[in-house]
Parts: sequence; C-alpha cells; structure tokens
Amino acid sequence: MTHIKDRRTIRKYSNKDVSEELLTSLLETSSRAATMGNMQLYSVVITRDENQKRLLSPYHFNQPMVNAPVVLTFCADFNRFSQWCKFRDAIPGYSNFLSFINAMSDTLLFTQAFCTLAEESGLGTCYLGTTVYNPQGIIDVLKLPPLTFPIATICVGWPAENPSQPDRLPIKGIIHKEEYHDYTSEMLDKIYAYKESLSENAEFVKTNGKSTLAQVFTDCRYRKEDNEAMSHGMLEALKRQGFI
Repeated sequence: MTHIKDRRTIRKYSNKDVSEELLTSLLETSSRAATMGNMQLYSVVITRDENQKRLLSPYHFNQPMVNAPVVLTFCADFNRFSQWCKFRDAIPGYSNFLSFINAMSDTLLFTQAFCTLAEESGLGTCYLGTTVYNPQGIIDVLKLPPLTFPIATICVGWPAENPSQPDRLPIKGIIHKEEYHDYTSEMLDKIYAYKESLSENAEFVKTNGKSTLAQVFTDCRYRKEDNEAMSHGMLEALKRQGFI
C-alpha cells in the first residue's frame, strides 16, 4: 500500500485495464467523505472512450495525461438534489453562488478521498487544474445540465513511471496558532529557502530569463492577464449554469 507521505503525481500509465469493479468500488468508498448536510452535492463523469478524450483534450491544453486509461471529471452538482426536491413538492433555492461553493467543497472532498484510495490501491493519479480554466468547453463536451459545474479532472491508470516527489513547504510555514500571523521577509526566506535552492528551480529561473523563482510564477506560469481572462470565462460559465 502507498503511504500518503510517499505519494507522487503519475503522468505515464501502462496499458493495463482499470477494471469497472475496482473503479466503482473506489468511488463508492470515496462517497463516505464528509458532505454538506449529507446532500452529496457532486457527480463524476467517467471517460474511457478515446474520441471523448480527444474532445476534452484541448480544454486541458492537450496535456498527454488526458490519454490515461480513465479520465474522471468531478462535478459540483446541485441539479440532482434540486430535481429530487421538485419531484417531492419542495421548492429548491440553489441557483446562487453560495450553493456553488457548497457543492464545490463537497466535490473536492470526494475527489481527494478518491485519489487517496486509488493510490493506496496501487493506481497512479494526476490532478488537472486546467478544469476550471476552460469550464465551458468541458461543460459542452460532457453535456452538463444547469446547476452542475466541472471542478476537478483526475487521470487514472496503473503507473508506468516512478517519478521523484516534488518539494513541499515546511509545515511551520503553513501553520498559524490561534490566529493568522502575517509573514515577515525573514520568515519567507526560511519558508522558501529549500524550494529556491533546488537545481531544477534554478534552471527554471535561468531558462525564463528571470532573476527570482517568484518571477517565473508571476510572469510566465500564472500571469495576471491569463488569470483575469480565465476568471471572466469561469464567471460566464457559472452564469450559464445558473449559479450566479
């Protein structure tokens, strides 16, 4: 079994099948995760078909991991609960932003539970953060109804690689006791010292013609103009799906 401290992102997979029985069992167990009001405000779309993967791929910037044996799109879902309410003579009031946040939180708890269980079973997973970058395209491909929204995509398969673990910040840089204590420059020096010392990160700085690793993030990887454009797209998709 894989201990969570040893986990790593897997981007290359073998051709070995991920059985329907194993996948269903993992998802069923994952549904025991905490949930808002015991409503289970999520759904998951399982993609195995190669043509469907090709349709999804552009909205994930054509990352090769989308060719994994199984691609799971975890969706915030207030549609199912709202439909149930209507059929039971109850009037749902979930076409609002708070309801989206509740459903999104449910979805991420379910997603993380699945990833942990899948990795403990020997499967490899890769989280695609691009899901919220291009939600409307994913909504269209998967034919998501109103009050549903894609939150996370997880590529799943049997590992064909054993990559090194990425670095993590020291836990002292994350914990705040009793109340939030803002960071001084001296504290940040200590928190980010190891990350900045890594040879691969020094190479990122050099390759991108920057003077600090932070500039690689702000000027190259996660630029303000890109964030604003994708924020606009996400808000428009939320409007179309009836959450705002």
